[in-house]
Amino acid sequence: MARRDFSILVVDDEETFRYMLSSLISGAGYQVETAQDGVAAINAIQTRLFDVVLCDVKMPKVDGIEVLKFIKSNYPTTEVVMLTGTADVKIAVECMKTGAYDHILKPTTSDDLLTTIERALERQQLLRNNAVMKNELERLHGNGEIIGDSTALRRTLEIAAKVAPTESTVLVQGPSGTGKELVANFIYQRSERASLPFVTVNCASIPDTLIESELFGHEKGAFTDARVTKPGIVEIADKGTLFLDEIGDISPTVQPKILRFIQSGEFRRVGGNQVLKADCRILSATNKNLKDEVREGRFREDLLYRLNVITIELPSLRQRREDIPLLVQSFLTTRMKTKTPKSISAKAMEVLLAYEWPGNIRELENVIERAAILCQNNVIEPRDLSLPNSPMVLPNSNGHESKLGTAMPLKDIERLHIEGVLRSFRGNKTESAKILGISLKTLYTKIQQYQLRWN
Repeated sequence: MARRDFSILVVDDEETFRYMLSSLISGAGYQVETAQDGVAAINAIQTRLFDVVLCDVKMPKVDGIEVLKFIKSNYPTTEVVMLTGTADVKIAVECMKTGAYDHILKPTTSDDLLTTIERALERQQLLRNNAVMKNELERLHGNGEIIGDSTALRRTLEIAAKVAPTESTVLVQGPSGTGKELVANFIYQRSERASLPFVTVNCASIPDTLIESELFGHEKGAFTDARVTKPGIVEIADKGTLFLDEIGDISPTVQPKILRFIQSGEFRRVGGNQVLKADCRILSATNKNLKDEVREGRFREDLLYRLNVITIELPSLRQRREDIPLLVQSFLTTRMKTKTPKSISAKAMEVLLAYEWPGNIRELENVIERAAILCQNNVIEPRDLSLPNSPMVLPNSNGHESKLGTAMPLKDIERLHIEGVLRSFRGNKTESAKILGISLKTLYTKIQQYQLRWN
């Protein structure tokens, strides 16, 4: 991260010394603000998140120790370096016990001061990375690799790669189990913020009463169990990327606050009055149709417009069947914790290719894991595959898919038939309409109605 991305606050009641420090630090490439006393410092800290505060100990009105206590109580990720003109051991000990990163005797050399700032920033980044690491360990994310070479997947990743270097908000839509978080991580890894935190919030897993506190933090005493001030996830993700998974499940009462944060970067902690700012790129994902949610009054239309500057649609596993062998091989070689390598028979693979996979990649992984554990002679056979008794797509003698005779709605058979014809004619709608015995206009209506994909 470049020095210009870090913000430093210099607090000292001596104007000449304050100006000298400000010039030195800004000359080194950092963003710098100054405060002439403890009161001004506390006011500045409440309106902006600083990475490091350089604070004089002896000041009128509110001294440096009180400023240090305020910072550590309310902004624990901000590092504080105390400055003093007297070599008093008691003051030094008090500063360190209160939470200061270091205690420097004035005057000091430029090199020593800049080195101390760099080390304080390193410690701050370690603390933030630790918080991010805890966040990462709390979620199941596999090995983070996107497996597949189908046309549908390649098109999705091409869009993701184009939008990755920008700062645009991105909405990833797709059925459950299709790998929306992997695509969000794919965008993050190719973005300008790839070296900065990537923090995930599963909006569906946090109760409505807690989601605001998790996102924006809370002040001490804001509610019964708020015994200390807690920074929000947006503060942990500051300067990095915030991924709001299952955004369609977020509480309507929190939606306006998320909208405000996306628009301006501003937020308030629960129980607080001060407006804070954080700089996060927002990625989000949902398995819901947010336009339908807007029509039903469950999701704000203006928030949808902010979230979907770029929308990426993920294909279901049924729409990328050719990726199933690659996924199975990946599961067997990299994810199955078995002593002896497992393989899969051709007949078992035929069954997998024929199944509908309503649970998508997540369901496939679970089926393969179970089969790898229970199979005999280390080879997965059809009998080892635990699949529900739901209709399966069975290949007929012509290599096309047929569900005739199975217990499924007529409209599903129509959808599959139209999709199969389009696939046979490589998307030629004029020829497909002739074969189907319908007008070209009707075919276009059916494509839109069933959201058909045939590539």
